[in-house]
Amino acid sequence: MTDVNDFFSLRNTVNNLSDDEFKKTANYLEPVKAFARTTYKSIYIIDYQKKGFEYVSDNPLFLCGETPEEVQEMGYAFYFKYVIKEDLDLLLKINTIGFDFYDKIPVDERLFHTISYDFHLKNQDGKTFLINQKLTPMFLNKEGKIWKAICIISLSKEHQSGNIKIYKKGDNKIFKYDLEGNFWKATEKIKLSNREKEVLHFSIRGYTIGEIAEAIFVSPDTVKFHRRNLFRKLEVANISEAISFATSNKLI
Repeated sequence: MTDVNDFFSLRNTVNNLSDDEFKKTANYLEPVKAFARTTYKSIYIIDYQKKGFEYVSDNPLFLCGETPEEVQEMGYAFYFKYVIKEDLDLLLKINTIGFDFYDKIPVDERLFHTISYDFHLKNQDGKTFLINQKLTPMFLNKEGKIWKAICIISLSKEHQSGNIKIYKKGDNKIFKYDLEGNFWKATEKIKLSNREKEVLHFSIRGYTIGEIAEAIFVSPDTVKFHRRNLFRKLEVANISEAISFATSNKLI
């Protein structure tokens, strides 16, 4: 029978942390809390040593009517209560294949990888909605195992659960997991046109669509066309996400 411990791989058991390792985490939650105050997204921290949540933000998206303190106390039992059965099985599979992938990454590169996937939550009113979760390691122990990881949750732009991807900061190669074939496949590197790069550069500076059109001597409809191409190429939902992806993956 499935239980909470199934989410914690024996390959990532974290024990016997040193004083130096604990010192690295001194006051680290303060910038996390500050970030949580600036975004609508839900944020929580997983502690793999304690097998639970160390921090849960008060952004309501992820809470399903519970308080942050209640969700933090529940830990992974939260998933058993609010994730639909089919997607709970999916999360367990993601946990397994994610650590399989992670074990093959050189230790000095592990902090730079993020896994992203979508699953359904069902709140206390019985409403089901699809969310996207991105999990990134924050602290490793001396053996390279994940000690703490940050999870950022937003509403998914997809139409179904899954959509499992792993990407590395500074590398625009994305690994996607094929659930039917049970294998990872690498996508081709993303290439942006000069016009798409221009749109991103002006967007970073806060220009509106009309202002970008004037600056590059095209019509607003042409700017909208390039934005749509950007969203499609980068698989994002809006210009803010496009800017974030393009800058973190050094596309501009």
